[in-house]
This record gives sequence, structure tokens and C-alpha cells, in this order.
Amino acid sequence: MQLTGTLQQRATRLVFFAAGFGMAAWAPLVPYAKSRLGLDEATLGFLLLCLGGGSLCAMPFTGVLAARFGCRKVILAAGVLFIAILPGLALANTPIELGLVLLLFGAAMGTFDVAMNIQAVFIEKANGGSMMSGFHALFSVGGFAGAGFMALLLWLSLTPAWSCVVMMVLLCAILAAAQAHLLPTVSTPGEKTPLFVMPHGAVILIGLMCFIVFLAEGAILDWSALFLTTTRGMAEAQGGLGYAAFAIAMTLGRFTGDKVVRRFGGKRVLTLGGLCAASGFFLAVIAPAANLALVGFVLIGLGAANIVPILFTAAGSQKAMPPSLAVAAITTIGYAGILAGPALIGFVAHATSLNISFAILGAALLLVAASARLVTASKQAA
Repeated sequence: MQLTGTLQQRATRLVFFAAGFGMAAWAPLVPYAKSRLGLDEATLGFLLLCLGGGSLCAMPFTGVLAARFGCRKVILAAGVLFIAILPGLALANTPIELGLVLLLFGAAMGTFDVAMNIQAVFIEKANGGSMMSGFHALFSVGGFAGAGFMALLLWLSLTPAWSCVVMMVLLCAILAAAQAHLLPTVSTPGEKTPLFVMPHGAVILIGLMCFIVFLAEGAILDWSALFLTTTRGMAEAQGGLGYAAFAIAMTLGRFTGDKVVRRFGGKRVLTLGGLCAASGFFLAVIAPAANLALVGFVLIGLGAANIVPILFTAAGSQKAMPPSLAVAAITTIGYAGILAGPALIGFVAHATSLNISFAILGAALLLVAASARLVTASKQAA
């Protein structure tokens, strides 16, 4: 497998940006879909599960596809599929049609997500330095850019369908710029990758840590505004500031993360990141005022920023499973945390309170910090 250094790093950054850009294009279309199809909140919520369900169904098989056909073919095939499906999000005329489109869109995005992370793991290993945080930072930037640009197109009075066409053109250009330097293979000659391997050994631990971090991220996305408005007296129009503070802090943390990991090591960054994110949840819980709770969300973003990139690096370095299958496994387990997050937090909050729910998340992140040594040790474990 021949690597060209800078060119393949650049291609990897482009596909991470494209993933965030393409996924975020859906967010501004949600109100239009709800209005066009006359959906109530319950039906819309069920349809949104189709998006995550499609991803969860496709993710476990992506490791095998990448090992057998190479990241380039898998990324390009999944990319072409989700780009082609994009207008369907604006054109579906019935709830069933929209559900099917979201299922396919989620499957394509899930495959794209796993394959690009496998590419990132091999690029990082080949170049001998921490790069994963920077790659994930580009995903965040792509998300900001995709949601913002789609919102701008709609604000300029383009129809949702034509807005999707513009997004398609841009995404095609990004993939075209990246495709020549994506990895043609991630397996050594003669190596056989099994069709399926149950996650085991260190991969289960890494996957559970991903689950906790993604669960926390999903909680901030879905519950931070309600937390601030109902428990801290913030005006409804300002409720979104909690997630904005978290997202900006996480993006900044990831842009500086590679340098931090190179200087202090993954184990120390993972430990301190878990402690920082946990302290953010605890601060939000005990804060008497909304402004101090916002500081807590900043701490959560900064602390969580580099945990998942370090875990992906650990998945690529462990010896219990082939790296491509390990990355697919932890991505699937972690993504389940995002899907399960809203319901789990809701159940706990209904039985107790949102304060208790957030405190439990803080305690779970303390477990992530405490497990840093085990994850570091897994790089040598067979």
C-alpha cells in the first residue's frame, strides 16, 4: 500500500468535510418536510429514526467492504449514493417515501463515515503522528458549513429541491478532488478478512467508551436547550446557546488536539478530557445561573473534543481484531449512543429530573477517564 503523505492527508480531510457538509444539509430541510407532508411530531420522530437505523444497519459491514475493496471504492460508492439521494429528501411526497429515502441516506452516510475513519486510521499510522483530531475537526466544520449554506440557499428563495441540486454539485466537486488520493486498499497482500467478527477484547471497551461519549454529545444536542430554559430560566430564544457553546468549544479543541496529543500523549489527554467533560456536566448541574451552566457546556465540548479521535486511533492500533473491522465495530456501538441518548435521558429525566440525568452522564465520563490506561494498554494486547 503506497502512501503519498500530504496528498492523502488532504484527501482524507476533504472526505471528512464532505461527510459533515452532506449530513448537515438535511437539518434545514426538516421544517419543510414536516410542513409539506403535514407530519405531527410523533410521526416526524419516527421518520428521523429511519436515518439512524439505516446507518446502524450499514456500519457493521463497512469494515469488510473496505478491507476487500479498499477505502477509495467504498467511500466513492457511498458518496455517490448519498449525493444522488439528497434531492429525495426534498421531493418525497408521502411519509413512507420519506422514510425510505432517510433509510437509504442513513445507510450511505453510515458507510461513508466508517470508511473515512478507516482511511484516517491507516493514514495516521503510516505517517507516525497524531492526525485524528484534525480530521474530525473538518467534519465539524463541514457540518457548520453545510447547514449554513443550505439555510442561505433557502433564505435566497431557492426551492428545497434546487437547493439540494446546488449541494450535490459542491459535494461532487469535493469528492472529485479527493478521489485520486484515497486508499486503494487497507489490507496487506494475501491477508484474508473474515466476513464478520463479533467485537471482542479491547474493541468492546473502546466501543463502550465511544458509546458514553456519543451519548453525552447526543444529550447536549437534544436536551441542552430544554435544560437551560426549564431549569436555569433562560429565554426560549436563547436556549440554543448551550449547544452552540459546546459545538464551538469542541471544534476548537479538535483543531488543536493533534498538537496536544503529540505533546502529552493519548493516555493523559484521554484522562484529562474525561475529567474536563465530567466537570462540565457537574458544573451545569450545580450552577445557580444560566451563564455559569454555559461555561459547563464549554468544558464538556473541550473535554470531549479529542476523546473519540483518540479512541479511533486506539481501535486502529489494538491487536484483537483487524483494524478495519474494529473501526466499524466501535463506530456502530458509538453511534448507537447517539440514537439511544434522547430516549435514555428522557426516561431518567421523567423518573427523576434533567439535573439527575446530566449528573449520571458526568459520572459515566469519569469512567471514561478512569479507563484511559486500559485503552492505551490495548495497543499492545493481542
